[in-house]
Amino acid sequence: MHHFFVEPSQIHTEEIEILGGDVNHMRNVLRMKEGEELVVNDGYGNAFECRLLRFTEEAAWVSILEKRRVSCELPSKITLFQCLPKGDKMDLIIQKTVELGVSKIVPVASKRCVVKLDEKKKIHKQKRWQAVAESAAKQSGRALIPQVMPVVDYMDALRRIEEQDLCLIPYECASELLEDGKKSAMQRTREILGAIQKGQSVSIIIGPEGGFEKEEVEAAMKMGAEPVSLGRRILRTETAGLCILSVLMFQLEE
Repeated sequence: MHHFFVEPSQIHTEEIEILGGDVNHMRNVLRMKEGEELVVNDGYGNAFECRLLRFTEEAAWVSILEKRRVSCELPSKITLFQCLPKGDKMDLIIQKTVELGVSKIVPVASKRCVVKLDEKKKIHKQKRWQAVAESAAKQSGRALIPQVMPVVDYMDALRRIEEQDLCLIPYECASELLEDGKKSAMQRTREILGAIQKGQSVSIIIGPEGGFEKEEVEAAMKMGAEPVSLGRRILRTETAGLCILSVLMFQLEE
């Protein structure tokens, strides 16, 4: 069943008005016909099972058959701070992390990022990435569309993690930063992840292709970030976030 998002103001007593690019998609791409059923979500946890009534020039009108609460979101808000990767990897990262339950994505420009974006490109990229997030939210049946924020520099990202209950920074040399030499980096990682409680806000900082400089990790630790290990293998930037999000989803999922 096709899935669409609307603003609460578009929801009326018995009908919902769908606007924007979704109208063209419904009419000319999906070729939906009057009487077809679909799901409309308001982005606040309410899902409406609907039936297509009619198309006008600028809108699609659907009738509300049933309203229900959607409980598919993780019980913790997870923010991904993703250092800018090369090529179209960011599209893949956004798509898959949205499927796994991330709440917000913040693109980050760190020292070893190869990609350099001017202000015009930053705006263009943000719009594209938000569209990718919306498409992934529809496909995976999310109750909300995760927000893709404007690109920030690394130090600005670190200032934002202070707002979170916990920040994780996967780092291949995490064992070098442990104060307790009796524990392995993986043992410490298991303890940190195992202590996360439902309802806590969690942020994850993922480095670029070249990884983090040690000084960047140390700066993150001063702001409260916990270095963690993802195993003995070196993961690509587009794999690392998916790896730790999968673990968090398994642990937090109701």
